[in-house]
Amino acid sequence: MTTFTVPAGVRRRLGALAAALALTAITAHPAAAAPAAPPTALSPASIDRYVRDYLARTNLPGAVVAVTKGDRVVHTAGYGRTAAGQPMTARTRMPVASLSKSMTALAVMQLVEAGRIELDRPVHRYLPEFTMADRRAEGITVRQLLTQTSGMADSAYPDLTRAQPGTLKEAVAALRGAQLATTPGTTFAYHNPNYFVAARLVEVVSATPFADYLSRHLFQPLGMTHSTSVNTTADMPEQARGHVRAYGTTLVLPHPRWFTAGGHGVVTTADDLSRWLVFQNDRGAPVGGHRIATAATLALTHTPPDVPKDSSYAMGWQRSRDDGGPEQIRHTGELLTHNAMATLLPDSGIGIAVVTNTGMVSGDDAPQLAEGLIELAEGRPPEVAEPFSMTADWVLAGLTLLAAGLGVRGVLRAGRWGRRTAQRSWWHGTLRLLPYALPILFSSNWPHCWAC
Repeated sequence: MTTFTVPAGVRRRLGALAAALALTAITAHPAAAAPAAPPTALSPASIDRYVRDYLARTNLPGAVVAVTKGDRVVHTAGYGRTAAGQPMTARTRMPVASLSKSMTALAVMQLVEAGRIELDRPVHRYLPEFTMADRRAEGITVRQLLTQTSGMADSAYPDLTRAQPGTLKEAVAALRGAQLATTPGTTFAYHNPNYFVAARLVEVVSATPFADYLSRHLFQPLGMTHSTSVNTTADMPEQARGHVRAYGTTLVLPHPRWFTAGGHGVVTTADDLSRWLVFQNDRGAPVGGHRIATAATLALTHTPPDVPKDSSYAMGWQRSRDDGGPEQIRHTGELLTHNAMATLLPDSGIGIAVVTNTGMVSGDDAPQLAEGLIELAEGRPPEVAEPFSMTADWVLAGLTLLAAGLGVRGVLRAGRWGRRTAQRSWWHGTLRLLPYALPILFSSNWPHCWAC
């Protein structure tokens, strides 16, 4: 985006790197955790206390939080400051990255309810412009797009390494030369273009621009008056500028221009997220006398497909139960500069959404905060645990010192090395340099999935 794990692309490699760095860090500097003051109940005061303790301990620049129970909003608030230094409030507009996928999925399902789309029909039937170099793509169904089992994957089509489109039509057209990684319907692979195609499907079938469709059929009926969908990160507040952690501090970072519509383009507020959570946990109860989706449709968006059996990904949501704890329906979202988490606890009717203005490697703040709020909702004192990125700082500092030391050593020995090298054949030097080229070759072929 407990952390939503996406078993595809860069996340696999980052997971392995994170595990290695964590092992090193534990031996050098054990991660510290301090319990927050025990709450008496899930209340605005206990939520504020926990979140403020987290910000104070971790130096998190800013966050917005929404907590609901059933059809009631328990608390919405903003904490800290934006990258521009403005105070965060419950009405601060924030990019929620891949939390957007649940909204795109619901838009598609509204058209399914209306009889204008069938889930198990090929997408190409409704969207003839959706073609790929791989002929198997002709059989990709609407359901497979939403459950990310279409066969498209970062390994076959790393979209963020390519020129970024400006519209959904351009994003779909860019797939014409792409291959599939697997046969449709056989494997789960988290891939943002699945949802670019799904959003374009909404646009074409409804004959309405995607952002306008979301506004008219989701946001306005639910009272999400400060929410919108944008095409690129350049259209987001402050152009998605946020923070990363490094060397014990947080650094303001601009965001490169990424295409986002459908997959990770919604900008919203804590107040609006609370309405989204209530709608999800209240089984689509009518809002203002109008129902925008049935309880059966919502249940389907929360339910993973039967095939493949090992997938826990539904339609813009992941369903799981960790370590015997309560069942959770959740999704994470990540940009380079922001991260988000939305969690539904169906047993208790609790809904939690967190968005922070840290991202990428330091993108574990929202899941950490959400986990503490889950503990609070269960009547347990939440732990204010340092995110992994703070522990990794010690490893980063050590590697930086090591690199600097090796650089100085190299300068001091350069003369002697040059004299020795001049006496050797060209192929000897080439073989010596080859190992140093391998990381470059390896990284150039990395798949990616930052905006998950």
